[in-house]
Amino acid sequence: MNTIVTEQYQGKSLHELVDSPLTALCGIGEKEAKALADAFNVTTIGQLARHQVIANAFAIEMMAAPGSLSASETAKETLLDDAVEMTFPASDPISVDAGITRIEVAPEKVEAARDHQGAGAIAAHNEEACGHANVGTAQTSKDVGTA
Repeated sequence: MNTIVTEQYQGKSLHELVDSPLTALCGIGEKEAKALADAFNVTTIGQLARHQVIANAFAIEMMAAPGSLSASETAKETLLDDAVEMTFPASDPISVDAGITRIEVAPEKVEAARDHQGAGAIAAHNEEACGHANVGTAQTSKDVGTA
């Protein structure tokens, strides 16, 4: 505590420091204290600590700390969370990529020897269900990856 308050205020209790003038803080002289009083109407350490502008600046700093997510990362995380909540069972990975087509109705099963993992049947089923070609069909394979 002695490193952040001036000599005159060293050894005082925290309760006393809260009501002390701004000049009790190292780095704030009479000129700076007057400027803060004129600009924000604060004259004590406690008033400065409780001032809304200071609280807002502190909140911004805390939210920007390492490890916090950007707005787009937060949006993606929210979409993933919502998608997982709506999935049962949640065993398959979810994608927020706009190029992925969701299968609303399960297609008929196809022999794996004729159609690996049913890709052709799924594409045909999607086209029939949606009324147009979807990702994974021959008509759209050239567009995949350009979205």
